[in-house]
Amino acid sequence: MTELRNVEADLSRFRARVLVASLAVLFAFILVAARLVYLQVVRHEDLNEQAETNRTAVVPIVPNRGLILDRNGIVLATNYSAYTLEITPSKVQDLEETIEALGRLVDIQPRDKRRFKKLRDESKSFESLPIRTRLSDEEVARFAAQRFRFPGVDIKARLFRNYPYGELASHVVGYIGRINQSEKERIEGSDEEGNYRGTDYIGKLGVEQSFEQQLHGTTGVEQVETSAGGRAVRKLASSPSTPGDTVMLSLDIKLQKLVEDMFGDRRGALVALDPKTGEVLAFVSKPTFDPNLFVDGIDTESWQALNESIDKPLLNRALRGTYPPGSTYKPFMAMAALESGKRTAGSITNDTGSWMFGGHQFRSHGSGLGPVDMHQSIVKSSNVYYYSLANDLGVEAMHDFMKPLGFGQITGIDIHGEVSGVLPNQAWKRHLYRKKSTEQQKWYPGETISLGIGQGYNSFTMLQLAQATAALVNDGIKHKPRLVIATQDPMTRAKQPIPAEPGEDLQYKAEHVAVIRKALVSVTQDGTSARVFAGAGYLSGGKTGTAQAVGVGQKDRYDARKLEEHQRDHALYMAFAPATDPKVALAVVVENAGFGAAHAAPIARRVFDYLLLGQYPNEEDLAAVQKGQAGAPIGKPRAVADVAWPSSGTTPGVASPAVPASDSKPAAAATAALPGRGRR
Repeated sequence: MTELRNVEADLSRFRARVLVASLAVLFAFILVAARLVYLQVVRHEDLNEQAETNRTAVVPIVPNRGLILDRNGIVLATNYSAYTLEITPSKVQDLEETIEALGRLVDIQPRDKRRFKKLRDESKSFESLPIRTRLSDEEVARFAAQRFRFPGVDIKARLFRNYPYGELASHVVGYIGRINQSEKERIEGSDEEGNYRGTDYIGKLGVEQSFEQQLHGTTGVEQVETSAGGRAVRKLASSPSTPGDTVMLSLDIKLQKLVEDMFGDRRGALVALDPKTGEVLAFVSKPTFDPNLFVDGIDTESWQALNESIDKPLLNRALRGTYPPGSTYKPFMAMAALESGKRTAGSITNDTGSWMFGGHQFRSHGSGLGPVDMHQSIVKSSNVYYYSLANDLGVEAMHDFMKPLGFGQITGIDIHGEVSGVLPNQAWKRHLYRKKSTEQQKWYPGETISLGIGQGYNSFTMLQLAQATAALVNDGIKHKPRLVIATQDPMTRAKQPIPAEPGEDLQYKAEHVAVIRKALVSVTQDGTSARVFAGAGYLSGGKTGTAQAVGVGQKDRYDARKLEEHQRDHALYMAFAPATDPKVALAVVVENAGFGAAHAAPIARRVFDYLLLGQYPNEEDLAAVQKGQAGAPIGKPRAVADVAWPSSGTTPGVASPAVPASDSKPAAAATAALPGRGRR
């Protein structure tokens, strides 16, 4: 029997299902609408910003680094653009295989691989690191055709720093290098963080380091539309970078080259100052190094050669090399005697050739010089005079007089890394031997004696000796040495002079200054440097010095032939010219060369000839100076204006991408000698 269906019940169930389904659909539409309202209204600004970020990218525009010029406008540091082949390690599966494959397209030397490994060890894996720099056009084209084979490898346009004269003045100019981890951490915690976005390099030494802020410039930004693959499609907006300022030095680079050439293969330092302003005219440390080696990251082999060399080319001897001043200290001792009243200009000391103190004999000149006054003590360089004077003054009085002159003090020159040297006194020795016994901390009167002739614990830089000389001959007015005299805006070309600080008046009596200056002038006329300054077209003053590198016993005779080269005496000279109105004061040391009159004074003579007479030594004379065989100039000097200045040159074989002028593409000398001996 067939069961009849209940139509009404079925219809009721159907209607209920439709209602539930309708409500479900309606609820779904309400949810969608609510979500749309939430996304389109509530989170509109946030999501719109995210969408814009996905569509666009803000890329930093690294500024051109500022130039460095000498006082005459000669460019000492500049930039050039070139292509680099760079690898992002995190995007490469097999780094070694990739480098080998790249080596079949472009020339990758073992040096490049060593440098890349060093950079990789110092950087994070997501950073782009150069495996080859300064690609040629042909190398760029070869890689571009095969780029699809090398994910994580790309060619980038970069600005490179170039030091066109290589080793010349390298300790002053300094160099830049890749920003290391400690520098990154310092930048990230400073106000400069935004200005270093995209910047890979920073000043590491010299003016490049000390004037980093002025040279770096201001980073710009460029907003670009990107594809799904992250490649730039078009530029939307741009805020250009501002190039760094040009930094102008007080150095005369032609004079700097002359001095470096005169040193030849010898080690040493020279600092020449304008006594009236403190401007540094020459700042020489020999040997030097090529700063271009550091720009791309120096390889291990080159670093070891520089760092382990017995000649220490990386040591800035003018700034950080400390030496006993030897007899160049005597004029300052004489000034201390006059100012303190311990001696008058006419006070006589009998120089018998030695001086006894506490049963110890301090030697001087052979059989002695006989009775000498202050003038003769400087001209003839009497040791006995200054042994006696040191004993009368005492170590504390000497310390207190020499300290304001700048001995044993930081001069405040405008490059980093200066050392203070040693100006000894009782407190200094107690501190030095603070972990030793009380007896070792005690200052003994016998230690004072050899300080008077610039030996003992005395140890100063040539910068300090030059500053003290400048102050002494500038009527006791001391100026802070400075290398940078102005900056220049690269856009407006407006120069901004850096004003010199007011000089410090040491309050010397004019008649006392006159006594010392007269004696120093006599040194060049009748004393130890008379042969060197014979026939000079001006009057100058100076004092030779010979300082111990190692101690020699009182009963032993100094014989350079029996000593290793690095144990021989240092040759020193301090000087100023012209005598009546000094325009330049200098201090020079030639390490382990012997007598100051033979090796240091001839360099000073030619510096004065250059600055005061416009004369440049001929080749024969230059060679004689380098060998320590010159006195007065040999033959006819050349006019400075006639000496050809070497071209700064270019970088051959490098592909140079077009980079706008204002924007870049996005992306152990000496130590204190033992007490005892001092000679002229």
